[in-house]
Amino acid sequence: MKTPPNHQSLHTFIATIILIVPAVLSIGVNYGTLGDDLPPPSEVAHFLKTRTNIDSVKIFDVNTTIIKAFANTNILVSVTVPNGDIPSLTDQRNARRWIDANIKPFYPATKIHYICVGTEVLHWGPQPLIDSLVPAMKVLKAALVKEGFDEIKISSPHSLGILLSSDPPSNASFRPGWDVGTLAPMLEFLKETKSGFMVNPYTYFGWSPANANFCLFKPNAGLFDKNTGITYTNQFDQLMDAVHVSMKKLGYPDVEIVVAETGWPSGGDPANVHANPINAAAYIGGLMKKVSSGDGTPLMPGRKFETYIFALFNENLKGPSLDEKNFGLFRPDFTQVYNVGIMHAPLAPSPSPMSNVADGPSSSTNAPSSSAGPWDDKPFFNKSTPFTGSPRRAPPSSSTNAPTVNANVRDSSLGAAITSARFAARSVVLVLLATTFLV
Repeated sequence: MKTPPNHQSLHTFIATIILIVPAVLSIGVNYGTLGDDLPPPSEVAHFLKTRTNIDSVKIFDVNTTIIKAFANTNILVSVTVPNGDIPSLTDQRNARRWIDANIKPFYPATKIHYICVGTEVLHWGPQPLIDSLVPAMKVLKAALVKEGFDEIKISSPHSLGILLSSDPPSNASFRPGWDVGTLAPMLEFLKETKSGFMVNPYTYFGWSPANANFCLFKPNAGLFDKNTGITYTNQFDQLMDAVHVSMKKLGYPDVEIVVAETGWPSGGDPANVHANPINAAAYIGGLMKKVSSGDGTPLMPGRKFETYIFALFNENLKGPSLDEKNFGLFRPDFTQVYNVGIMHAPLAPSPSPMSNVADGPSSSTNAPSSSAGPWDDKPFFNKSTPFTGSPRRAPPSSSTNAPTVNANVRDSSLGAAITSARFAARSVVLVLLATTFLV
Protein backbone atom coordinates (compact mmCIF):
# COMPACT_ATOMS: atom_id res chain seq x y z
CA MET A 1 0.00 0.00 0.00
CA LYS A 2 1.40 3.39 -0.95
CA THR A 3 2.28 5.81 1.78
CA PRO A 4 0.09 8.92 1.54
CA PRO A 5 1.94 12.15 0.82
CA ASN A 6 2.63 14.46 3.71
CA HIS A 7 0.45 17.54 4.16
CA GLN A 8 3.09 19.95 2.90
CA SER A 9 3.60 18.12 -0.39
CA LEU A 10 -0.17 17.71 -0.73
CA HIS A 11 -0.81 21.44 -0.33
CA THR A 12 2.03 22.24 -2.74
CA PHE A 13 0.52 19.91 -5.32
CA ILE A 14 -2.93 21.49 -4.94
CA ALA A 15 -1.52 24.99 -5.24
CA THR A 16 0.36 23.97 -8.37
CA ILE A 17 -2.76 22.62 -10.04
CA ILE A 18 -4.79 25.69 -9.14
CA LEU A 19 -2.11 27.85 -10.76
CA ILE A 20 -2.13 25.69 -13.86
CA VAL A 21 -5.88 25.99 -14.37
CA PRO A 22 -6.87 29.38 -15.81
CA ALA A 23 -8.53 31.72 -13.34
CA VAL A 24 -11.50 32.20 -15.64
CA LEU A 25 -12.65 28.93 -17.11
CA SER A 26 -15.98 27.82 -18.50
CA ILE A 27 -16.79 24.19 -17.98
CA GLY A 28 -19.84 21.98 -18.21
CA VAL A 29 -20.99 19.43 -15.67
CA ASN A 30 -23.41 16.51 -15.53
CA TYR A 31 -26.04 17.25 -12.90
CA GLY A 32 -27.14 13.85 -11.67
CA THR A 33 -29.90 13.35 -9.15
CA LEU A 34 -29.56 9.81 -7.84
CA GLY A 35 -29.33 10.70 -4.17
CA ASP A 36 -31.59 11.32 -1.21
CA ASP A 37 -29.73 14.24 0.32
CA LEU A 38 -29.30 16.69 -2.54
CA PRO A 39 -30.07 20.39 -2.28
CA PRO A 40 -33.10 21.81 -4.11
CA PRO A 41 -32.49 22.64 -7.79
CA SER A 42 -33.10 26.34 -7.11
CA GLU A 43 -30.17 26.36 -4.67
CA VAL A 44 -28.02 24.42 -7.11
CA ALA A 45 -28.69 26.88 -9.92
CA HIS A 46 -27.92 29.86 -7.66
CA PHE A 47 -24.72 28.23 -6.42
CA LEU A 48 -23.46 27.45 -9.92
CA LYS A 49 -24.25 30.94 -11.19
CA THR A 50 -22.78 32.89 -8.29
CA ARG A 51 -19.94 30.73 -7.00
CA THR A 52 -18.50 28.67 -9.87
CA ASN A 53 -17.13 28.85 -13.40
CA ILE A 54 -19.61 26.22 -14.56
CA ASP A 55 -21.60 27.68 -17.44
CA SER A 56 -23.48 24.62 -18.69
CA VAL A 57 -25.18 21.58 -17.21
CA LYS A 58 -26.47 18.34 -18.66
CA ILE A 59 -29.27 16.44 -16.99
CA PHE A 60 -30.35 12.86 -17.63
CA ASP A 61 -34.07 13.50 -18.09
CA VAL A 62 -36.49 16.42 -18.57
CA ASN A 63 -36.97 17.22 -14.90
CA THR A 64 -39.14 20.35 -15.05
CA THR A 65 -38.11 21.50 -11.57
CA ILE A 66 -34.47 21.55 -12.62
CA ILE A 67 -35.21 23.16 -15.98
CA LYS A 68 -37.23 25.93 -14.32
CA ALA A 69 -34.52 26.50 -11.72
CA PHE A 70 -32.04 27.53 -14.41
CA ALA A 71 -34.33 30.12 -15.99
CA ASN A 72 -32.65 33.52 -16.39
CA THR A 73 -29.31 32.23 -15.09
CA ASN A 74 -27.59 32.34 -18.48
CA ILE A 75 -26.40 28.77 -17.81
CA LEU A 76 -26.87 26.43 -20.76
CA VAL A 77 -28.99 23.36 -20.02
CA SER A 78 -28.95 20.13 -22.02
CA VAL A 79 -31.80 17.71 -21.39
CA THR A 80 -32.17 14.01 -22.18
CA VAL A 81 -34.88 11.93 -23.80
CA PRO A 82 -35.10 8.66 -21.80
CA ASN A 83 -34.11 5.67 -23.94
CA GLY A 84 -37.55 4.12 -23.62
CA ASP A 85 -39.24 7.16 -25.16
CA ILE A 86 -37.18 7.16 -28.34
CA PRO A 87 -39.31 4.87 -30.54
CA SER A 88 -42.44 6.96 -30.01
CA LEU A 89 -40.62 10.10 -31.13
CA THR A 90 -40.18 8.82 -34.66
CA ASP A 91 -43.81 9.89 -35.09
CA GLN A 92 -44.14 13.58 -35.98
CA ARG A 93 -47.19 14.20 -33.81
CA ASN A 94 -45.58 12.59 -30.77
CA ALA A 95 -42.42 14.59 -31.33
CA ARG A 96 -44.39 17.86 -31.47
CA ARG A 97 -46.24 16.91 -28.29
CA TRP A 98 -42.92 16.14 -26.60
CA ILE A 99 -41.54 19.53 -27.57
CA ASP A 100 -44.75 21.23 -26.43
CA ALA A 101 -44.57 19.55 -23.02
CA ASN A 102 -40.85 19.57 -22.29
CA ILE A 103 -39.28 22.47 -24.18
CA LYS A 104 -41.81 25.13 -25.14
CA PRO A 105 -42.92 26.13 -21.60
CA PHE A 106 -39.32 26.83 -20.51
CA TYR A 107 -37.46 28.10 -23.55
CA PRO A 108 -35.88 30.62 -24.01
CA ALA A 109 -36.02 31.70 -20.33
CA THR A 110 -34.00 28.56 -19.71
CA LYS A 111 -31.25 28.39 -22.32
CA ILE A 112 -31.80 24.85 -23.55
CA HIS A 113 -28.69 23.95 -25.50
CA TYR A 114 -28.95 20.29 -26.52
CA ILE A 115 -31.61 17.64 -26.50
CA CYS A 116 -29.69 14.40 -25.96
CA VAL A 117 -31.69 11.60 -27.54
CA GLY A 118 -31.06 8.70 -25.21
CA THR A 119 -28.00 7.62 -23.26
CA GLU A 120 -25.48 5.23 -24.82
CA VAL A 121 -28.21 3.68 -26.95
CA LEU A 122 -25.89 1.57 -29.09
CA HIS A 123 -24.28 0.21 -25.97
CA TRP A 124 -27.54 -0.91 -24.43
CA GLY A 125 -29.83 -1.74 -27.34
CA PRO A 126 -32.14 -3.49 -28.05
CA GLN A 127 -32.08 -3.39 -31.84
CA PRO A 128 -35.53 -1.79 -32.34
CA LEU A 129 -34.36 1.05 -30.10
CA ILE A 130 -31.12 1.41 -32.09
CA ASP A 131 -33.10 1.46 -35.33
CA SER A 132 -35.26 4.30 -33.98
CA LEU A 133 -32.39 6.50 -32.81
CA VAL A 134 -31.47 8.52 -35.90
CA PRO A 135 -35.07 8.79 -37.19
CA ALA A 136 -36.15 10.17 -33.79
CA MET A 137 -33.29 12.69 -33.85
CA LYS A 138 -34.40 13.90 -37.27
CA VAL A 139 -38.09 14.13 -36.37
CA LEU A 140 -37.33 16.00 -33.13
CA LYS A 141 -35.15 18.49 -35.00
CA ALA A 142 -37.93 19.08 -37.52
CA ALA A 143 -40.34 19.72 -34.64
CA LEU A 144 -37.92 22.22 -33.10
CA VAL A 145 -37.55 24.06 -36.41
CA LYS A 146 -41.32 24.22 -36.83
CA GLU A 147 -41.60 25.88 -33.42
CA GLY A 148 -38.85 28.34 -34.32
CA PHE A 149 -36.41 26.78 -31.85
CA ASP A 150 -33.65 26.40 -34.45
CA GLU A 151 -30.84 27.12 -31.98
CA ILE A 152 -31.51 24.00 -29.90
CA LYS A 153 -29.26 21.19 -31.06
CA ILE A 154 -29.89 17.45 -31.18
CA SER A 155 -27.32 14.75 -30.45
CA SER A 156 -26.93 11.41 -28.63
CA PRO A 157 -24.10 10.45 -26.22
CA HIS A 158 -22.11 7.27 -26.87
CA SER A 159 -19.90 5.11 -24.73
CA LEU A 160 -16.57 4.35 -26.33
CA GLY A 161 -17.83 0.84 -26.84
CA ILE A 162 -18.66 2.13 -30.32
CA LEU A 163 -14.95 1.75 -31.11
CA LEU A 164 -13.57 -1.52 -32.35
CA SER A 165 -10.11 -0.42 -31.22
CA SER A 166 -8.36 2.72 -30.00
CA ASP A 167 -4.75 1.54 -29.75
CA PRO A 168 -3.06 2.93 -31.70
CA PRO A 169 -5.41 5.76 -32.67
CA SER A 170 -4.39 5.53 -36.33
CA ASN A 171 -5.93 2.04 -36.51
CA ALA A 172 -9.17 2.99 -34.80
CA SER A 173 -12.56 2.39 -36.34
CA PHE A 174 -16.19 2.09 -35.32
CA ARG A 175 -17.54 -1.39 -34.80
CA PRO A 176 -18.78 -3.06 -37.98
CA GLY A 177 -22.55 -2.83 -38.35
CA TRP A 178 -22.90 0.23 -36.18
CA ASP A 179 -20.53 2.22 -38.41
CA VAL A 180 -22.61 2.19 -41.60
CA GLY A 181 -25.96 1.25 -40.08
CA THR A 182 -26.25 3.98 -37.46
CA LEU A 183 -23.19 6.18 -37.01
CA ALA A 184 -22.76 7.29 -40.63
CA PRO A 185 -26.35 8.58 -40.96
CA MET A 186 -26.07 10.14 -37.51
CA LEU A 187 -22.86 11.95 -38.45
CA GLU A 188 -24.49 13.17 -41.66
CA PHE A 189 -27.37 14.57 -39.61
CA LEU A 190 -24.97 16.22 -37.13
CA LYS A 191 -23.01 17.76 -40.01
CA GLU A 192 -26.17 19.17 -41.58
CA THR A 193 -27.42 20.62 -38.28
CA LYS A 194 -23.98 21.80 -37.05
CA SER A 195 -24.30 19.72 -33.89
CA GLY A 196 -21.60 17.84 -31.98
CA PHE A 197 -20.91 14.11 -31.87
CA MET A 198 -21.15 13.20 -28.18
CA VAL A 199 -18.81 10.65 -26.61
CA ASN A 200 -18.10 9.55 -23.03
CA PRO A 201 -14.35 8.89 -22.62
CA TYR A 202 -13.43 7.51 -19.18
CA THR A 203 -9.72 6.96 -18.73
CA TYR A 204 -10.50 5.75 -15.21
CA PHE A 205 -11.57 2.40 -16.60
CA GLY A 206 -8.31 1.95 -18.48
CA TRP A 207 -6.16 2.55 -15.42
CA SER A 208 -3.50 0.11 -14.34
CA PRO A 209 -0.44 0.62 -12.11
CA ALA A 210 1.73 0.59 -15.23
CA ASN A 211 -0.15 3.33 -17.07
CA ALA A 212 -1.33 5.44 -14.13
CA ASN A 213 0.51 8.59 -15.20
CA PHE A 214 -0.67 8.18 -18.78
CA CYS A 215 -4.25 8.19 -17.54
CA LEU A 216 -3.74 11.13 -15.19
CA PHE A 217 -2.03 13.72 -17.43
CA LYS A 218 1.21 13.20 -15.50
CA PRO A 219 4.69 12.84 -17.03
CA ASN A 220 5.18 9.45 -18.65
CA ALA A 221 6.99 7.72 -21.50
CA GLY A 222 3.93 7.96 -23.72
CA LEU A 223 2.32 5.73 -26.33
CA PHE A 224 3.98 5.72 -29.74
CA ASP A 225 1.83 5.36 -32.85
CA LYS A 226 4.23 4.13 -35.50
CA ASN A 227 1.79 4.85 -38.32
CA THR A 228 1.74 8.58 -37.63
CA GLY A 229 5.00 9.03 -35.70
CA ILE A 230 3.02 10.60 -32.86
CA THR A 231 3.81 9.91 -29.23
CA TYR A 232 0.69 10.27 -27.09
CA THR A 233 1.38 11.60 -23.61
CA ASN A 234 -2.09 11.02 -22.17
CA GLN A 235 -5.01 8.67 -22.71
CA PHE A 236 -7.53 11.43 -23.23
CA ASP A 237 -5.75 12.51 -26.43
CA GLN A 238 -5.47 8.88 -27.48
CA LEU A 239 -9.18 8.27 -27.10
CA MET A 240 -10.26 11.51 -28.74
CA ASP A 241 -8.00 10.90 -31.73
CA ALA A 242 -9.32 7.34 -31.98
CA VAL A 243 -12.84 8.77 -32.25
CA HIS A 244 -11.64 11.32 -34.81
CA VAL A 245 -9.95 8.68 -36.97
CA SER A 246 -13.09 6.53 -36.85
CA MET A 247 -15.21 9.49 -37.94
CA LYS A 248 -12.76 10.31 -40.71
CA LYS A 249 -12.98 6.76 -42.07
CA LEU A 250 -16.71 7.34 -42.54
CA GLY A 251 -16.08 10.70 -44.22
CA TYR A 252 -16.93 13.05 -41.34
CA PRO A 253 -13.64 14.38 -39.90
CA ASP A 254 -14.94 17.91 -39.39
CA VAL A 255 -17.97 17.21 -37.19
CA GLU A 256 -17.22 18.66 -33.77
CA ILE A 257 -16.75 16.24 -30.89
CA VAL A 258 -18.44 16.93 -27.56
CA VAL A 259 -17.13 15.29 -24.39
CA ALA A 260 -20.54 14.50 -22.91
CA GLU A 261 -19.13 12.75 -19.85
CA THR A 262 -15.76 12.14 -18.29
CA GLY A 263 -14.66 11.94 -14.70
CA TRP A 264 -12.82 10.16 -11.92
CA PRO A 265 -14.18 8.95 -8.56
CA SER A 266 -12.71 10.24 -5.31
CA GLY A 267 -13.55 7.00 -3.50
CA GLY A 268 -14.55 3.47 -4.29
CA ASP A 269 -14.45 -0.20 -3.50
CA PRO A 270 -11.32 -1.34 -1.60
CA ALA A 271 -9.92 -3.10 -4.68
CA ASN A 272 -10.05 0.12 -6.71
CA VAL A 273 -7.13 1.85 -5.04
CA HIS A 274 -6.97 4.38 -7.88
CA ALA A 275 -10.36 5.79 -6.85
CA ASN A 276 -9.18 8.50 -4.47
CA PRO A 277 -9.29 12.30 -4.21
CA ILE A 278 -5.68 12.79 -5.27
CA ASN A 279 -6.21 11.00 -8.55
CA ALA A 280 -9.63 12.58 -9.07
CA ALA A 281 -8.17 16.06 -8.63
CA ALA A 282 -5.25 15.21 -10.88
CA TYR A 283 -7.47 13.96 -13.67
CA ILE A 284 -10.03 16.76 -13.52
CA GLY A 285 -7.30 19.38 -13.14
CA GLY A 286 -5.44 17.98 -16.13
CA LEU A 287 -8.65 17.74 -18.13
CA MET A 288 -9.56 21.35 -17.44
CA LYS A 289 -6.10 22.50 -18.46
CA LYS A 290 -6.30 20.40 -21.61
CA VAL A 291 -9.74 21.51 -22.84
CA SER A 292 -9.20 25.17 -21.96
CA SER A 293 -5.77 25.41 -23.59
CA GLY A 294 -7.06 25.32 -27.14
CA ASP A 295 -4.21 22.98 -28.04
CA GLY A 296 -6.55 20.23 -29.16
CA THR A 297 -5.04 16.81 -29.79
CA PRO A 298 -2.22 15.61 -32.06
CA LEU A 299 -4.68 14.87 -34.88
CA MET A 300 -7.03 17.78 -34.08
CA PRO A 301 -4.69 20.68 -33.31
CA GLY A 302 -6.30 23.90 -32.16
CA ARG A 303 -9.67 22.36 -31.34
CA LYS A 304 -11.58 23.14 -28.18
CA PHE A 305 -13.96 20.49 -26.98
CA GLU A 306 -17.22 21.32 -25.27
CA THR A 307 -16.80 19.23 -22.13
CA TYR A 308 -19.08 18.04 -19.33
CA ILE A 309 -17.46 16.65 -16.18
CA PHE A 310 -19.16 13.74 -14.51
CA ALA A 311 -20.49 14.72 -12.05
CA LEU A 312 -21.68 17.71 -10.05
CA PHE A 313 -22.45 15.87 -6.79
CA ASN A 314 -21.61 12.63 -5.09
CA GLU A 315 -24.77 10.52 -5.43
CA ASN A 316 -25.47 8.05 -2.65
CA LEU A 317 -28.20 6.08 -4.39
CA LYS A 318 -25.93 4.87 -7.15
CA GLY A 319 -24.39 1.46 -7.18
CA PRO A 320 -23.61 -1.29 -6.88
CA SER A 321 -19.98 -0.15 -6.65
CA LEU A 322 -18.87 2.56 -4.25
CA ASP A 323 -17.00 4.19 -7.13
CA GLU A 324 -20.27 5.21 -8.72
CA LYS A 325 -21.31 7.12 -5.62
CA ASN A 326 -18.16 9.25 -5.60
CA PHE A 327 -17.76 10.98 -8.95
CA GLY A 328 -18.89 14.36 -7.62
CA LEU A 329 -16.99 17.62 -7.62
CA PHE A 330 -19.10 18.64 -4.62
CA ARG A 331 -20.82 17.11 -1.65
CA PRO A 332 -24.54 17.84 -1.25
CA ASP A 333 -23.68 20.65 1.21
CA PHE A 334 -21.75 22.39 -1.61
CA THR A 335 -18.33 21.78 -0.07
CA GLN A 336 -15.69 20.74 -2.57
CA VAL A 337 -14.48 17.16 -2.58
CA TYR A 338 -11.20 18.52 -3.97
CA ASN A 339 -10.15 21.89 -5.36
CA VAL A 340 -9.33 22.35 -9.03
CA GLY A 341 -10.16 26.04 -9.37
CA ILE A 342 -13.83 25.72 -10.32
CA MET A 343 -14.94 28.17 -7.62
CA HIS A 344 -15.05 31.89 -8.34
CA ALA A 345 -13.48 32.76 -5.02
CA PRO A 346 -11.92 30.73 -2.22
CA LEU A 347 -14.37 29.20 0.21
CA ALA A 348 -13.62 28.20 3.73
CA PRO A 349 -11.15 25.31 3.54
CA SER A 350 -12.87 22.12 2.47
CA PRO A 351 -12.28 19.02 4.54
CA SER A 352 -8.90 17.65 3.56
CA PRO A 353 -9.01 14.60 1.33
CA MET A 354 -6.05 13.28 3.26
CA SER A 355 -8.20 11.32 5.67
CA ASN A 356 -9.71 9.43 2.78
CA VAL A 357 -6.34 8.85 1.22
CA ALA A 358 -4.76 7.61 4.40
CA ASP A 359 -7.61 5.30 5.19
CA GLY A 360 -7.95 4.02 1.64
CA PRO A 361 -10.86 4.61 -0.72
CA SER A 362 -14.04 5.39 1.07
CA SER A 363 -17.62 5.80 -0.03
CA SER A 364 -19.43 9.06 0.34
CA THR A 365 -22.77 9.13 2.03
CA ASN A 366 -23.65 12.24 0.12
CA ALA A 367 -25.43 12.42 -3.19
CA PRO A 368 -28.11 14.22 -5.16
CA SER A 369 -31.70 13.12 -5.06
CA SER A 370 -33.95 12.77 -8.01
CA SER A 371 -36.85 11.20 -9.70
CA ALA A 372 -34.66 9.71 -12.39
CA GLY A 373 -36.04 6.91 -14.48
CA PRO A 374 -34.36 3.60 -15.20
CA TRP A 375 -32.34 4.99 -18.09
CA ASP A 376 -31.47 8.30 -16.45
CA ASP A 377 -28.16 9.41 -14.97
CA LYS A 378 -26.18 6.34 -15.63
CA PRO A 379 -23.28 5.58 -13.33
CA PHE A 380 -21.20 3.08 -15.37
CA PHE A 381 -18.54 0.59 -14.59
CA ASN A 382 -19.25 -2.11 -17.04
CA LYS A 383 -16.45 -4.41 -17.89
CA SER A 384 -18.32 -6.55 -20.38
CA THR A 385 -20.56 -5.63 -23.23
CA PRO A 386 -24.16 -6.71 -23.71
CA PHE A 387 -24.82 -6.46 -27.41
CA THR A 388 -28.32 -7.64 -28.11
CA GLY A 389 -29.08 -6.22 -31.51
CA SER A 390 -30.06 -8.17 -34.58
CA PRO A 391 -27.41 -9.90 -36.71
CA ARG A 392 -28.08 -7.65 -39.68
CA ARG A 393 -26.43 -4.79 -37.82
CA ALA A 394 -23.62 -7.05 -36.73
CA PRO A 395 -23.36 -5.82 -33.16
CA PRO A 396 -19.90 -6.37 -31.70
CA SER A 397 -19.12 -9.63 -30.06
CA SER A 398 -18.07 -9.80 -26.43
CA SER A 399 -15.70 -12.66 -27.13
CA THR A 400 -12.56 -12.88 -25.08
CA ASN A 401 -10.35 -12.23 -28.07
CA ALA A 402 -12.02 -8.93 -28.86
CA PRO A 403 -9.85 -5.80 -28.60
CA THR A 404 -9.13 -4.95 -25.00
CA VAL A 405 -8.52 -1.26 -25.53
CA ASN A 406 -12.17 -0.54 -24.94
CA ALA A 407 -12.00 -1.77 -21.42
CA ASN A 408 -12.42 1.91 -20.65
CA VAL A 409 -16.05 2.68 -21.15
CA ARG A 410 -18.27 4.07 -18.51
CA ASP A 411 -21.29 1.90 -18.14
CA SER A 412 -24.74 2.55 -16.83
CA SER A 413 -24.83 0.31 -13.82
CA LEU A 414 -28.35 1.24 -13.12
CA GLY A 415 -28.76 -1.72 -10.85
CA ALA A 416 -32.31 -2.94 -10.45
CA ALA A 417 -33.58 0.05 -12.39
CA ILE A 418 -32.15 -1.38 -15.57
CA THR A 419 -34.73 -4.11 -15.42
CA SER A 420 -37.34 -1.64 -16.52
CA ALA A 421 -40.62 -2.66 -18.12
CA ARG A 422 -39.33 -1.55 -21.50
CA PHE A 423 -36.02 -3.32 -21.52
CA ALA A 424 -34.73 -6.53 -20.02
CA ALA A 425 -31.82 -6.18 -17.67
CA ARG A 426 -28.55 -6.08 -19.48
CA SER A 427 -25.15 -7.27 -18.44
CA VAL A 428 -22.61 -4.67 -17.60
CA VAL A 429 -20.84 -2.85 -20.40
CA LEU A 430 -17.53 -1.43 -21.59
CA VAL A 431 -14.83 0.47 -19.85
CA LEU A 432 -12.55 2.93 -21.69
CA LEU A 433 -9.45 4.79 -20.51
CA ALA A 434 -8.13 6.46 -17.39
CA THR A 435 -6.96 9.98 -16.29
CA THR A 436 -6.21 11.86 -13.06
CA PHE A 437 -4.55 14.93 -11.62
CA LEU A 438 -4.82 16.47 -8.11
CA VAL A 439 -5.01 16.25 -4.38
